[in-house]
Amino acid sequence: MKHTHSGETIHFDLKIKNRKSIGIYLDSYGNIEVHAPKGTLKETVTRLLEDNWDTIHSKSEAVKERLNGPQMKTFQNGEPFLFLGRSFPIELHHNYEITHDHVTFNRDRLNIHVKELEDERIKQALIRFYYKKCKSIVEKSISIHQSHFKTKPRSVRISDSQTTWGTCDGSRQLTFNWKLAMAPQDVIDYVVVHEMCHMSHLNHDRSFWRLVGKIVPDYKKKEQWLARTSWKMTV
Repeated sequence: MKHTHSGETIHFDLKIKNRKSIGIYLDSYGNIEVHAPKGTLKETVTRLLEDNWDTIHSKSEAVKERLNGPQMKTFQNGEPFLFLGRSFPIELHHNYEITHDHVTFNRDRLNIHVKELEDERIKQALIRFYYKKCKSIVEKSISIHQSHFKTKPRSVRISDSQTTWGTCDGSRQLTFNWKLAMAPQDVIDYVVVHEMCHMSHLNHDRSFWRLVGKIVPDYKKKEQWLARTSWKMTV
């Protein structure tokens, strides 16, 4: 079925169910489904869709975008990259005289300074920027949260892991994924706390999660952000 609202056409599947109320759902492909009891008027369905359209539309588009996967980076002026949870356009600066390629951040954009306008040079400059920022952000977060722990990390490393956001080994060496610099500060703080809790509890047992929840009560929201957004955190 379809319905036009604010100049946009809403496509949805109406499914009659043995239930007492109307519910709006998204399937695994981002398509809209309305589950309604028998006898529900079409006007009631469309009014519910219109009242919730902004939320429905944004969630549907997010699912479809995620299914398409990350887009190949072009490294052109204006292309957005994540930093601390927000998207910022890059601005390229070509300068033969600089001693090394580097990136600077000035509130509204990522300035990339390179000796040659080559994709690989731009990419590597960005990765080094994220490595450096991740290290300083993580170390500051560790310092802020240290009061919750009796022991301190032995060392802190930044890595290029393809499978984890962070690890803590038996000697209290903490390792974090450089892509965390793309996440919001509160999400980074959660990952830091998660790994610091492993200094006391190496396994994910009940005591571990009790300690995590004591420091970051809404940690499940942080995990959900990473689950929803990790596919965008690429260079």
